[in-house]
Amino acid sequence: MARSRQLEEHQLLLAELRESPLTPDTVEQWRQILHDTHASTITQAAKILGQRGLTDLNSDLAETFARLMQKPVKRDPNCLAKAAIADTLYRLESHNHTLFLQGIRHVQIEPVWGGSVDTAATLRGNCALGLVRMHYPNVMTELADLLADPEGPARMVAARAIAYTEDPQGIPLLRLRAKIGDEPQVLSEYLAALLKLAPQQSIPFVSEFLRDTNQQIQELVALVLGESKQPAALDPLQHWWQGIQDPELRITGLLAIAMLRTDEAFQFLLGLVADGSDKTAQEAIQALEIYRQDYDLWQRVCEVRDNRHQS
Repeated sequence: MARSRQLEEHQLLLAELRESPLTPDTVEQWRQILHDTHASTITQAAKILGQRGLTDLNSDLAETFARLMQKPVKRDPNCLAKAAIADTLYRLESHNHTLFLQGIRHVQIEPVWGGSVDTAATLRGNCALGLVRMHYPNVMTELADLLADPEGPARMVAARAIAYTEDPQGIPLLRLRAKIGDEPQVLSEYLAALLKLAPQQSIPFVSEFLRDTNQQIQELVALVLGESKQPAALDPLQHWWQGIQDPELRITGLLAIAMLRTDEAFQFLLGLVADGSDKTAQEAIQALEIYRQDYDLWQRVCEVRDNRHQS
């Protein structure tokens, strides 16, 4: 069968299987699709199996993965099918540590205009999560290696996976990685992971990065502290906000304080609405707008705002 005809037929079959119940006949049809030579078809099939929670074909997915790994660039350019299979097996709580270990260590260099690129970063990240979910005994060693991955997305997933372990052994790894430095988005993932693993212990460490000379890092760190919803984050956020002049950073600082969702944070912002300059009061109201659907809180904001105008 011509490859183009096979692709068309398998695409039509996938559309039928998307909602079909699992029977001996449909299992055979799924297997037929997983033996397709088109990586795009395999990618779609793996995603559907994951979305539907169909574990009956886990061994077939693993066999397909092994086949794609034999000639990875030719059979799966851009590593999309292998990454989809690993993601599905992670979501279906597979314990296939052999596959996950192979994937977390896989590097797939492909030519691009002017050079080459590693397309397997997503695969490595998906396999890291799979190893964590199955409680692989040496997972922290694998995650430590992934924290040193050349690709930023892989390092980000490594940080999330370490937080997912809930293992305090990950704390020094994340602190060291953060101290070494990284791209702002990746660095913020290290700090967010620390706040999930050890929130109270990590507040002072994370807050140090509010003094970074890179304003993007300051902004992301403020939001990470806000997302932590830790009451202890209010004091460093307040001190940082009071000392900065950049208009956009000041807006971000107030939003981060609002995100804490504590009474003390709300009181601070309402105080700015009542007694701050017109500009500051407006920015505080803007930060509190994320709670517009909270009737009682928004009524308080409106009352303070209206009383300000009457004074």
